[in-house]
Amino acid sequence: MHHYEHFWLDPKFWVGISFIVFVLLVGRKAWSQATSMLDARAERVRAELAEAARLREEAEAMLKQAEADRTAAAEEAREMLRRAHAEAIRVAEAAAAEAEASATRRERMAMDRIAAAEAGAVAEVRQAAAEIATAAARNVIAQGMTAEADAKLIDSAVADLPRALRA
Repeated sequence: MHHYEHFWLDPKFWVGISFIVFVLLVGRKAWSQATSMLDARAERVRAELAEAARLREEAEAMLKQAEADRTAAAEEAREMLRRAHAEAIRVAEAAAAEAEASATRRERMAMDRIAAAEAGAVAEVRQAAAEIATAAARNVIAQGMTAEADAKLIDSAVADLPRALRA
């Protein structure tokens, strides 16, 4: 085995120094690449976490909006049912009032027709009675009236005329 006077003259020393320099240069480059890869991966993970948080917030907002929409739709449905019920009651009351008014009108028309028929019948009976009375009076007068009785009847009517005019 060979011993050198100075350690720097030993080739093993220079091989070791070269190895250390090589490791430092390559290690530095590898370290920077490894750290940049890890930094990029950490950045991707941060971005994915931020995206996941944003998506979660959007989902929560959409859920709240959907719940609000469902509540509003349920309230609107209740309001529509209430209005439909009120409208049905109003239509039923209007139909009942119209039916009652129609029945009242028909009853009044029937009563008017009955009254008109009754008045017509009474008028016909009076006219027939007047015609019969006139014919009977004509017959009685024609059979029992003489010129003297006629003059006496006229004198009596003329004498009653002042009294009849005062009345």
